[in-house]
Amino acid sequence: MRVKNIAIIGGGTAGWLTANHLAVELRAETDVTITVIESPEIGIIGVGEGTVPHIRKSLMKFGISEAELLATCDTTFKKGIKFVDWMIPSAWNPENSYYHPFSSPYPGGTDVTALYLKNADNMHFSDVAETPALADAMKSPKKVSSAQYEGVVNYAYHFNAVKFGQLLATNAREKLRVKHKSATIIDAKLNEHGEVAYLLTKEGEQLHYDFYVDCSGFHSLIMGKVFNIPFIDKSAQILTDTALAVQIPTEAGTEIAPYTLAKAHAAGWLWDIPLTNRRGVGFVYSSGHMTEDVAIENLSKHLQLDIDKFSPRKIPMRMGYREKFWCKNVVALGLAQGFVEPLEATSIFVTDFSAELFARNFSVEKETMSVAADYCNKVVSYTWERVMDFVQMHYCISDRQDTEFWRVNTNEAKRSDILSERLAMWKVNPPKKSDFFSRFDLFDVDNFLFVLYGMKYQTRVRNMTNYEEDYFKREIENIKMRSRQLSGELLGHREWLEKFLAAYAQLKSS
Repeated sequence: MRVKNIAIIGGGTAGWLTANHLAVELRAETDVTITVIESPEIGIIGVGEGTVPHIRKSLMKFGISEAELLATCDTTFKKGIKFVDWMIPSAWNPENSYYHPFSSPYPGGTDVTALYLKNADNMHFSDVAETPALADAMKSPKKVSSAQYEGVVNYAYHFNAVKFGQLLATNAREKLRVKHKSATIIDAKLNEHGEVAYLLTKEGEQLHYDFYVDCSGFHSLIMGKVFNIPFIDKSAQILTDTALAVQIPTEAGTEIAPYTLAKAHAAGWLWDIPLTNRRGVGFVYSSGHMTEDVAIENLSKHLQLDIDKFSPRKIPMRMGYREKFWCKNVVALGLAQGFVEPLEATSIFVTDFSAELFARNFSVEKETMSVAADYCNKVVSYTWERVMDFVQMHYCISDRQDTEFWRVNTNEAKRSDILSERLAMWKVNPPKKSDFFSRFDLFDVDNFLFVLYGMKYQTRVRNMTNYEEDYFKREIENIKMRSRQLSGELLGHREWLEKFLAAYAQLKSS
């Protein structure tokens, strides 16, 4: 029996990312119809405004030009994340910051970790890449002559999540034959085999499809409420459970940082994401260690605004994921499937990865579906576990002990066996590519190196020959020379964007 009609319940980034991935993979199946059902009454969370470089591959596959993205979504470039106050300040690092750039930590293809470990007291690990210096100089990652989706250094984006969803929707409808229906789904009814037979709308209409994708957000309408798939709670690992989100207009002409700011505080951290016309700021905290009033007061200090001048949106966060990603004729994606706090732009990344995984393994022949479901369930569960580990590592290796929140994170919070084993192993030897044996480790050796040694993790220092040490030093000097050269060649971030937007507007009007 063939699947001919697929329903995606919910729009937003998750729903429309899924629609694009699925439509591209099923392009040759001309008898298959994909319909996105959006409620006119239920808004989207729309907070996730930061991405990782993987999103560029997806957008290229969908046929969305980078020019469209830059022109329609208030988009800016993101070269990485700047972490501030995640450690105790030191004389060598008075700003108390480090970068996790989208760069390789192997200058010239060489692993210089041994040189860093020997000089850790007076060297930033991120000196192994050009990106941090260019980020500090507020430079664009692209030249004026750079082709779309290409730059002189690796990059991702910050964008308006609502507008990004609209861009994905337009592309899916106009280029990929995806249909759109406006309706509020309140329930799903099962057949005698325990599969979803039809959806029930608020008006009492029955909507029949062959396969369903649950993108209903935290409601988890089908996977959670109808199928009752257990939720694997990770709140013992990651203690933050609330975010206060606010959008602040920016003054014209002010420079735009080409990175996300992640600034730690007494009971969590805050994000500060620059778009072309505003900043998206979110105060993430543990309600068990800080009251909402104190959180708002701290947020107002960061914004340098009186409390009565802004009205943050409160977002409860439940850390964890559904035990199954795929059950019978339903797949859950986005917040309906799982959630981890937005450190490292995890939400869109996991959704994009999972949607692509589903689309590539989906078969219109129902008889083969159970094999794909079993495989995808294992992959997605593994992926969630390792993402949770990576996020938790930012907290548990900190040397902060100034509040109960940090003391619990560093001394008492539950850790997975794999994270504990890896951290013990990395006390003896630095991370290697072979430590990450699965291609489904979304964050791999590059990411772990930048965070571990950005936070001054203590690893045994190995001896080097004089030749090795001299060679490693030359590679670091080459990086510094390359950074200075690029800094002179590249436009400022705002200047590049303004020149591009002016040229794009002129092209559209001609």
